[in-house]
Amino acid sequence: MNYLGHAFLSLDDEYLLAGNMMGDFVKGKNRLEAYEPRIRTGIMLHRKIDSYTDSHIAVSKAKNIFRETYQLYAGAVTDIAFDHFLANDPKFFPTENELFRFTQTTYQKLDKHQDVFPETLKAMFPYMKSQNWLYHYRTLNGIQKSLSGLQKRAPNMPPIEEAYKLLVGYYYQLNQYYFEFIDDMIHHVKVELSAQ
Repeated sequence: MNYLGHAFLSLDDEYLLAGNMMGDFVKGKNRLEAYEPRIRTGIMLHRKIDSYTDSHIAVSKAKNIFRETYQLYAGAVTDIAFDHFLANDPKFFPTENELFRFTQTTYQKLDKHQDVFPETLKAMFPYMKSQNWLYHYRTLNGIQKSLSGLQKRAPNMPPIEEAYKLLVGYYYQLNQYYFEFIDDMIHHVKVELSAQ
């Protein structure tokens, strides 16, 4: 899952949300001690979500679509694709307005915790909010922008245009893999949090 997935899987808890969104930017165990317990739980939840995602059979099948061209980056491309399908999932976001409201509420919650963001996220967050990255996962044009952003962060990655072509060409198959995955992911998060 990418940014939308991690926000969604924070289950409306603003401290979990802050930690979950920080997860890619906080490395190592020692750095965790700087944060309050609920934000630490969110950072650890981010890592558990990533680990579970990487081990799920439906995600492995989705990655195989991108693996020949993108190899180690196949997972990152799949994460973006799955955020697109989440943004369009009528079970969670029956209308565009509901997705939009979710994104605005997410930014409002994150605003309260910017002071503890790692510097990279602190610099990126204003762009995420002003350009509404979370909402733009909904459209194929938005996915193209997300893939371009991925390429900027990973300059050794093969040209991203092929990833977009594969996403469009295997759209329904990838959507099916998302459906095989998402309920398992939600259940896994709830089990992890109930064990805290």
